[in-house]
Amino acid sequence: MGSKQKRVQIGQKESFGRKLKARLALLSERGIKSHEIDKDPLVKNLRANIRAINVRMQAFEASEKKNEALAKMKADKAAPPQESLEGTKRKKVKEPPAEGKEKKKKKE
Repeated sequence: MGSKQKRVQIGQKESFGRKLKARLALLSERGIKSHEIDKDPLVKNLRANIRAINVRMQAFEASEKKNEALAKMKADKAAPPQESLEGTKRKKVKEPPAEGKEKKKKKE
């Protein structure tokens, strides 16, 4: 059963690393050559587990970076606008005239 917690993944990676080192030491004591060690099913399985955990850790890091970026954007939106934007073009609002023009009277 997989876990989505980062600390659990780190613990599993360390455990698989210890098991891999122990297996490699056992096989080297028996005098097995390195190309035969690479073909050992337990070694393959442990290395595959470590690779899978590395992929999950990269996903954790990507998610954390995304969350930080979103939090920063949210904080920027919540902050009041800066006064340094005075040089930018803004649409001018036309003010209505103070006194209206007199209407022309119809000829009778």
